[in-house]
Amino acid sequence: MRKPTGFHLFNWKIILLLCLTIGLAPYTPEPHIWGKLKWVMGGANGMAAMDWLDLFFHGIPWCLLIAKSIFYIIKLKRN
Repeated sequence: MRKPTGFHLFNWKIILLLCLTIGLAPYTPEPHIWGKLKWVMGGANGMAAMDWLDLFFHGIPWCLLIAKSIFYIIKLKRN
C-alpha cells in the first residue's frame, strides 16, 4: 500500500474542524473571515499588513477545503 501524500494527508474531518474553528473564530458579532472578506470587497481601505496576514491565516483552512474538494471531484470523474 502506498504512503499517502499531498492532500491525502489531510482527512475531511480535520479540514472541517479547522474551518469551523480557526476559519470562523471569533464567531461574534460575525465570523472573522466574513468581516475581513467584506472589508476586502469594500476596497480594503485602511487594511494594514497585520490585517492581510490575519485574512491569510483564517483563509488557509477554507483554501484546503476547496482544494481537497476539487481534487476529490476530479478523482471521482476519472473513475
